[in-house]
Amino acid sequence: MARAIPRAGSKLTLEGEGLTVDAVAAVAREGSALGFSQKESVLRRIDSSFDLIQSRVAAGAPIYGVTTKFGSLGNVTVPKEEAEELQNNLLWVVKAGSGELLPDQEVRAAMVVHLNTLIRGRSGIRREIIERGIDFINRGLTPCVREGGSIGASGDLIPLGAIFGAVVGSGEAFRVRREDGIVGSITLLKELGLEPIRLAPKEGLALVNGTSASAGIAACCVHRARRLLALTLGIHALHLQALSASNEPFHPFIHQCKPHVGQAWVAEVMRELLSGSGLIDDALGRLDRGEENGEPQDRYSIRCLPQFIGPVVEGLARIEQQIETEINSVTDNPLVDADDDRIYHGGNFLGQYIATCMDELRGFLGLLGKHLDAQIALLVSPEYSKGLPASLIGNPDRAVNMGLKALQVSGNSLVPMLEFYGASLADRFPVHAEQFNQNINSQSYGSAILARKSLEVFENCLAINLIMAVQAVDLREFKGTGSHDPTASLSATTRPLYQAVREVLGRPADIERPLVWNDHEQSLEDFVELLSNDLKGQGRLLEATDWIDEHFVTRFFGS
Repeated sequence: MARAIPRAGSKLTLEGEGLTVDAVAAVAREGSALGFSQKESVLRRIDSSFDLIQSRVAAGAPIYGVTTKFGSLGNVTVPKEEAEELQNNLLWVVKAGSGELLPDQEVRAAMVVHLNTLIRGRSGIRREIIERGIDFINRGLTPCVREGGSIGASGDLIPLGAIFGAVVGSGEAFRVRREDGIVGSITLLKELGLEPIRLAPKEGLALVNGTSASAGIAACCVHRARRLLALTLGIHALHLQALSASNEPFHPFIHQCKPHVGQAWVAEVMRELLSGSGLIDDALGRLDRGEENGEPQDRYSIRCLPQFIGPVVEGLARIEQQIETEINSVTDNPLVDADDDRIYHGGNFLGQYIATCMDELRGFLGLLGKHLDAQIALLVSPEYSKGLPASLIGNPDRAVNMGLKALQVSGNSLVPMLEFYGASLADRFPVHAEQFNQNINSQSYGSAILARKSLEVFENCLAINLIMAVQAVDLREFKGTGSHDPTASLSATTRPLYQAVREVLGRPADIERPLVWNDHEQSLEDFVELLSNDLKGQGRLLEATDWIDEHFVTRFFGS
């Protein structure tokens, strides 16, 4: 699959297929404009599915959720004269969210995904509503949606109701965030010169039924996790140079003997990251070279790096593929096949794929965090760091200096949180939901939100690792040359990351001093915040390892 990634200022055209997590992220995070295909075949399917529903209702045909109530009340018939009111009332029925508001980017992502599924023309909805949703996105108008409310069965009823109740103008209680604050939807529409849209039979159900809220959040998480994976490998490369590690564990021969795709990819990336470094042990076989002192092999966290991260890489690629299948699916119920004049009842609204993917993603983040923490433990311990100062103290002549001791503890505190977030949620569903109708449910919405929270913790973990890595390579260079500036000794591929950290912190490389010299001369807490904020904004730090992410996309999704 070709991976065209829309950039800020570009336009994404929805066609009901071909949507990628990168494209969702571009609209959600970067403000790319949105449109939808005007192909005759696309427009015909949309119109035909709407016309089929209306003709069935006019004929008095029984249709679940159109001429009946919903869920466990689906056996209660609604007169065709009330079919329209049923749909408009539904948006009020599901206005029952709780908790904090979702970040705007996740709401925008949910809107992109749901509009994409409506464009498939299997939901019985008018073009006018799709166009209104696109207009909201392009105007930067974001409905207010709560974090609490969906169990990922019957779709994300409550969050999608909050979104599209605002879009169609169901009432002032449906609120929208714009640049100058939050405003009621009726007030907003009046200011824009727009009228509320009165929903026709099936349209309310089409708007609230489906996995799009969970899938939109998941798409953002996958995009973010993939880029942080690239940065993780860059950090490992800095750690290994600081530890004067051997590059032997990444030799192709080893991975030809155990040819897992992800393992081989990690080894290939590490070879590139360490190539040409003046700090790495760039030769095979310490024993073969007659080195009698020291250990012939590095610790497992170094030597088994491809074997440890390889499964994470393969898992992330599989997760991305499954989420992309989901965001290009029709996930409401019932489904309309206008070509065959049929209406089908099924369960595409269950978010199980999303839930299990996000459960697994959080587990992977825990593994990556634990691995990085193991590397830090080597860096701060002279008996394992090949002579770096204890706790990476910068100025040993100041008797009270303690170095990065507390920073290591701060990093330690994050790893158990990552592991806790890694616990599964998909298997913890209530069987009695909605009068036992939703007696299995996915918990996809909660699992995706937990993935976002886990990523926030992981970004702090990476920020701490970056400080450790820069301090450590500074001290390694001093041990070898008497200079604290390792720029010339670092590999060409890790030098940009080192420089990006220095730039974000406002501390250019200095031959006289490492990043941290005396304890009282900086706030490490401020350092962590600066780096974390850069990661949240996808700034300089991620740019420095973009090529790794591009290599991931090429390897696992085609060029």
